[in-house]
Amino acid sequence: MSCFSFDSIRIPKSSWFFRGVSVSMIQNSGRSLRRILMLPAVPPCECVFPVTLIHDLISLSRNICDFQPKIVATHKRDAREAIRQVGLLLIFFEEVQDRYRRSALPDLVVLCFSELHITLQKLRYILEDCTREGVRLWILMNCKRVSTEFRVLIRTVATVLDVLPLDSIDVSTEVRELVELVAKQAQKAKFDVDPDDERTAKNVLSILNQFDDGVWPSPYDVRRILDHLEVRSWNECSNEAKFLDEEISLEAYNGDEREIVPLSSLMGFMIYCRIVMFEAVDGKGSEWFDNRDEGEVLSYLNPEDFRCPISLEIMSNPVTLSTGHTYDRSSIQKWLKAGNLTCPKTGEKLTNTELVPNLALKKLIQQFCSDSRTPVTETGGRSRDITRTIFAGSPAAEEAMKMLAKFLADRLAKGTGEERKKAAYEIRLLAKSSIFNRSCLADAGTIPNLLKLLSTTDPSIQENAMAALLNLSKHSKSKMLIVKNNGLGLILDVLRRGIAIDSRQMAAATLFYLASVEEYRKLIGEMPNAISSLVELMRIGTVRGKKNAVVAIFGLLLCPDNHQRVLEAGAVPLLVHMLISSERFDLVIDSLAVLAKLGEKPDGTIAILCTSALPLLVGILRSSTSRAAQEYCVSLLLPLCINGGAEVAAILQKTPSLMESLYTLITEGTSRASKKASALLSVLHEFHGPSSSSLLAQAVQQEQIALLAQAAHPPL
Repeated sequence: MSCFSFDSIRIPKSSWFFRGVSVSMIQNSGRSLRRILMLPAVPPCECVFPVTLIHDLISLSRNICDFQPKIVATHKRDAREAIRQVGLLLIFFEEVQDRYRRSALPDLVVLCFSELHITLQKLRYILEDCTREGVRLWILMNCKRVSTEFRVLIRTVATVLDVLPLDSIDVSTEVRELVELVAKQAQKAKFDVDPDDERTAKNVLSILNQFDDGVWPSPYDVRRILDHLEVRSWNECSNEAKFLDEEISLEAYNGDEREIVPLSSLMGFMIYCRIVMFEAVDGKGSEWFDNRDEGEVLSYLNPEDFRCPISLEIMSNPVTLSTGHTYDRSSIQKWLKAGNLTCPKTGEKLTNTELVPNLALKKLIQQFCSDSRTPVTETGGRSRDITRTIFAGSPAAEEAMKMLAKFLADRLAKGTGEERKKAAYEIRLLAKSSIFNRSCLADAGTIPNLLKLLSTTDPSIQENAMAALLNLSKHSKSKMLIVKNNGLGLILDVLRRGIAIDSRQMAAATLFYLASVEEYRKLIGEMPNAISSLVELMRIGTVRGKKNAVVAIFGLLLCPDNHQRVLEAGAVPLLVHMLISSERFDLVIDSLAVLAKLGEKPDGTIAILCTSALPLLVGILRSSTSRAAQEYCVSLLLPLCINGGAEVAAILQKTPSLMESLYTLITEGTSRASKKASALLSVLHEFHGPSSSSLLAQAVQQEQIALLAQAAHPPL
């Protein structure tokens, strides 16, 4: 929300992106992406019209007064006093506006008003922070800093009013006396930490110390803290934890490891409160209560947008220039160091060389790479985001998580139906967010009881138990515990006969993670109806279900024994159909990857050639802008040509667009795609001539086969 309504104010171009997120994204998100207690006030320019400046001062003052009825859990006295003084100044500004609509104000008055404009901006920001959703605990633990900010801002108001030449302003005596009163009160007002806030902050630190020692805190002490913060529901508690998690991510990104420890401890406390202190999960729009998979949003993005325009590789550290275009930091830094002061994409001259971290895009890229198993080269040293999830972040958070894991395991084993349902849901959330959490939950013995819940007739319990097992299955020890406790059969039952389609889709995803273990690939493939159930999900599932089934089949194909089983289950026609019908970019790529794997063997080639795949693959290779899609296409065309012999080669040779695409890949594609394109061209030349036959496939030189094997498939 901008307080500027006039053209005379200069707004720096870099302010179009705050921390790398565009203004439109901020507006669409419905919340500010400004870091808390960062007060980026923009000063009016020297040429601002006085009438416009007064108008904005009135708007700012009214905006600040609107905070009066809003909930302020802490710093009530400071906020109330600041709002009261601004309310008195509002009367002054309104009278000045009435009397100076046509006449000019003295320069010193305009200067003072400009300083007040900056101060009121900052005051509005701090009030926004004190009333933001999910920040009550953070504000409480920074109560001294917040009180100091209030004191500095109000003292600034006092200083400006002391300099303001009231005698040169035509206002009534009553208003003049009112301004003088505000100046005196602002100078004398005390903005010290509220004793109740200070006492509650000490109580929080005491409980964190108890966590350090492995001691369960008194429920009465925890409840007093929550009551002071006015946190009265599961959802509000969840929002507090979510905010702290976001702050940890930002501090890790900025390299400030010192702040991670206290933030992690506070987040551990809030998660403890959410799980132990609230029996019911309320669904008031909490993002943590959203049952949709994050990948559902990511699937509609084109991964090619994640590539740096300079290096053409997926960005690991995206930054935005003043032109609004984003590049990987290492690439754009090399560009600038070479003396280039223009935007590489547009050629526009740069007004400044500031590189603003694009945190929103970075988070999307990380989630995409995690979901699609795409490796990203970290150019800035080790990945703190990954490392952070291996550890709890602080001793207090570590011990709190161990306590909670035991608490949840006990609820699963002995709780009522509602308690088990909530425990499964809490495990689902905890296992999704952290490697350390998965380890603690597995060690606490949650997996056997989660597996028992899969047989329930309650769709919600089954879904949460399956989702919890899915998230736990990403951990190596959890995979072993699932199989050891006969989990494969129970998960397969959910895949075949799950109450809700979401449960069946998550069962398929769980099989994908279990298939990462060589021994388990064989076990899953040998289970009756396992592969056929995945193929059935490809046919009837939602887009997410189709994707989960496809990637699970890809994992199982890493065991050679499963190759024939996948073909017999009728996977090929469905995969080819998805190439034609799917509007989902990632599903097309995954389908190509599985087809490329199946096409490596002659029986797979025959199954693929019996469909309309050949012209379709050529079309995708020609039209797709995705490097992954192009690489999988040529990876599939190569074995089809080798195993299919002269008939396939003849078709491909009569397709001019194919040759053009192959030569383009050789010169502009990745090293793997270039090798495969060269190998395909070589094979096509071998089959050139009317005397060639399909039997010639067996006579192809071994070096062609070696090229095919050497050009390993990139991971899904």
